[in-house]
Formats: sequence, structure tokens, C-alpha cells
Amino acid sequence: MGSLPFTTSDLQISGSEVRSSPTLLCVPLMGTTVEQMLIQMRNAKEIGADVVEIRLDCLTNFNPHPDLEILIKRSPLPTLVTYRPIWEGGQYEADETERPDVLLLAMQLGASYIDVELEIAHDFNNSICGKKPDNFKVIVSSHNYHHTPSAEAIANLVARMQATGADIVKIATTALDITDCARIFQIMVHSQVPIIGTVMGERGLISWILSPKFGGYLTYGALEAGAISAPGQPTAKDLLDLYNFRFIRPDTKVYGIIGKPVGHSKSPLLFNASFKSVGLNAVYLHFLVDDVEKFFNTYSSIDLASGCSCTIPHKEVALKCMDEINPIAKKIGAINNIVRRPDGTLIAFNTDYIGAISAIEDGLRELNGAIPAGASPLSGKLFVVLGAGGAGKSLAYGAAQMGARVVVANRTFERAKELAEKVGGQAMTLAEAEHFHPEDGMVLANTTSVGMKPDTGETPLAKHALKHYCLVFDAIYTPKDTRLLQEAKESGAIIVYGTEMLIRQGFEQYKNFTGLPAPEQMFRQLMEKHA
Repeated sequence: MGSLPFTTSDLQISGSEVRSSPTLLCVPLMGTTVEQMLIQMRNAKEIGADVVEIRLDCLTNFNPHPDLEILIKRSPLPTLVTYRPIWEGGQYEADETERPDVLLLAMQLGASYIDVELEIAHDFNNSICGKKPDNFKVIVSSHNYHHTPSAEAIANLVARMQATGADIVKIATTALDITDCARIFQIMVHSQVPIIGTVMGERGLISWILSPKFGGYLTYGALEAGAISAPGQPTAKDLLDLYNFRFIRPDTKVYGIIGKPVGHSKSPLLFNASFKSVGLNAVYLHFLVDDVEKFFNTYSSIDLASGCSCTIPHKEVALKCMDEINPIAKKIGAINNIVRRPDGTLIAFNTDYIGAISAIEDGLRELNGAIPAGASPLSGKLFVVLGAGGAGKSLAYGAAQMGARVVVANRTFERAKELAEKVGGQAMTLAEAEHFHPEDGMVLANTTSVGMKPDTGETPLAKHALKHYCLVFDAIYTPKDTRLLQEAKESGAIIVYGTEMLIRQGFEQYKNFTGLPAPEQMFRQLMEKHA
């Protein structure tokens, strides 16, 4: 239930010979000298860019004719020349009459594109009428650094830009919410003229990546993280290597992880590499979501939020947006995996408990050897869960499901009691857990954030208490080797890393998303390399 097998049309031929996306990748050059820009051009070509944007307003001692001649003639890639004024977010603040002359010179010296602002576009296009070289295009641009206007206002803006004689129109707005991107996508799909559409800011990240899906003429990728030409711009390397930009096309299915914050998540790395390895026509993104309900209402098409991983703080609040909830996820009261079915309805799962419990069971098997077929090594064990949040609920329910006797310890006793009652266990405070040892050979699962980076010197349970446990699991995976796990190992316990839960819950999500078994070895290798 919940698995949506991919069809033949979802498969694409693997390999570099296929380039599904006609959308160009443009790298802005932000050097302050001609020499720096020449180096940046070569780097952009090596990375795999199609076009470079020469930002003349970044040059400190700019001498138009000789500098333009060198930059345009010596560029290994087609050039897009921009001379952006301060009033449109650039750095040029001198005489306005000079700027159009410099852009005209760039055209005459062989630039492939020039970018002019809407305010001067009409006069500029009139001035070059009949003089345009073949294969030369004028981009008319408009930047809104405050918000994203209504779809109607954007459509009117595009019409005005088109009326200036633009060959390509460029709209850049600012995202106050991730759903603002939807209005730009809508305009891109219906535009009668070649269009570049980007939404600036962290909440607009998906607009840069999904440009090929909505027919964007080009998108921008920074040469390096510190050299962005607009807020929220991804790097060219991430577009190509992390998000498989070249393989995104109009029918590509879009998955992602919804959370706040979310940029730290390694999930796109795991899923995109896996999708590419088996030739699935899909991409997995970071979704910075403020309002889950608004997100799913806005992105309701089958291929735009085909499936989502769900992380803090949305694991519980997302429940109300679902059409169906897997029975165990409903009992836990927290979800981390959402699948959109072919009829558009949403079904939710909790794969956290499967990931953690299966890893703990394997650790116990390593300790105890063979057990009767069909039985869980957790059966009858005293299982102590530290923390009563989303992960604590998952572990408590999972352990109870496998026949363990569950004890929940939490900072506030009321929350511990509430969870313990639901799983037929007992409750105590975290302070009491230090002296709790009715028997030896217990299992400990930490789901609190105590010991997480940057507070790596902390531990949720004193070392002297660990000798009563045969196995200790820590849900924290940054760092992988927490103080709790180090001291548990020194005390003679088997330890299970948080990365195991992360990897294994990912296997289940992959299966739910695609209907295919996860490439487990690849997941493990990627986590080993990047965790």
C-alpha cells in the first residue's frame, strides 16, 4: 500500500548522451578585474555551463572598448552582457546615458545576449532596430526584491516587456513563501515569448532548479557558494551534480523534503543519485515550508509534489493535510513520508520507527545469535526511550509493537506519562532514568537532542548508568559518534548509530515513492562519504 510503481514513460535512458533539458545553464561572473573574469570563464566551462553572464558593473576600473573586446573575444562560452544599475540591484551608479552605449558596443563586439532593464528597453530596442546581428538576442529584465506579485500583475508585466521588442523576457521576484514560486511557474508555462523566471531567496530555490520543467530559456548557477548574483541562487555544481539539472524535463516527477530549516538535509543527495542510477525521470528537492497545508493546496498536481519526506517541525501538523494515514503512523501521531497517489490524494507513513527498530533488532541479533523464526529479539526486553517527541513516539510504538516492555523518560513527566499510557508502558523523568536499573541487559534509545552538534560534550545519561544496558541507540547523527555512544561502547554495550535509522527509513521511503527496492549499497556509500 502506498507504493506507486513508475511506468515506462517515467524511465529515461541513462548516460551522458541524453540531454533532456533544452534550458541553458548560465554562470554569472562577479570578478572585479578582467583577469579574474577570464579565469572564471574557464572554470564555468569546466563545470559544464552553457553561457557566462559578464557583470560589467562588478568591474572596478572598467574601460569599455578594450575590456569588452578581451572578455567577449576570449570567452570559451557564449556571453550574456549585463551592466546592472543600483536601482535594479546592481552596482553601476554613474551617468545613465553611458550605459546603453556600452551595451550597444557589447552587441557590436559579438556578445550573444545583452540584458537591459524594462525601464530603458523600449528606447534601447528602437536604437538597435535593423542593426542586430544574426543569433543575437536582447533579454529585457525586471527584478522585484520585495515580493512576488499576483499572477495577473506578472502577466501584465510580461506583456509590457514583450511590447518593448524583447527577444527574451526575464522576471526575477522574491519569495516570502515557497508557494510564491507557483505563480512564476504558471507564467513560464503559458508565456508566448522565451522566458527566464526565477524567485529569489531561500524559499525560491526550487524555481532555479525546476526551470527546465516549466520551459525556462535559461537558469543561473553561481560559480561558487560565495559568489551569487542574486539571493538564494544555487551553485552551478549543485544544479548539475546534486539535482541532475540536465535530466529535468516537463514530465519529470518532483519529490522533496519539507521542513524548516531544511537546507542541511542530505536526502536530496541520496534520492537524486539513486533516481539517476536506475534512470528514473524524477528529481528530489529541498522544500523550505512555513505552512504545510498551503504548500499541498498550492502544489496539488500529480507530478509536482509526487512524494515528500517530512521533517521537523511538520511531522505532526502535516497529519491534518492527509487523505489517509497508515494505521501505525496514526497511532504514533507523527509522519515522515507522504505519497501522492494517481488520483491526487495523499497517504502518509512513518518510516522512522521501521528504520530505528530494524537497526536495533539487528544489533541484538549480533549480540544474542539466532532467535526463533518470526520472533523479534526485542520481545520481552525492557526498552527505555529518552524523549517523548516525534522520534520518541516512533521508537516507543515500534518497540511495543515488537513485544518490548517500554519505559518513557522525558524532561516533563506529563509528556512521558501521556506517551507511556498509549503504548502500555511506564513513565519517569530524565533525572530518574540515571538510577533506573530494575534489571541488566536493558535497551536504551535516545531521541532527545542532547549531545547534538554543536553541544557534542553533553550526554543525556551519565556513564555509570550505561552498564545496565546491553544495547544503546542514539537517534542523533551529527556527530555520528556521540558522547553517549562512545561511553556506551566503553561500558561494554553494543551501539547503534543514528545514521542507521536515517539510512533505513530512507530505504522505506524510496520503496513507497517508487514501488522499487532501494539501492541500499549506494545509500550507505553516499552516507559514509557525506555524513
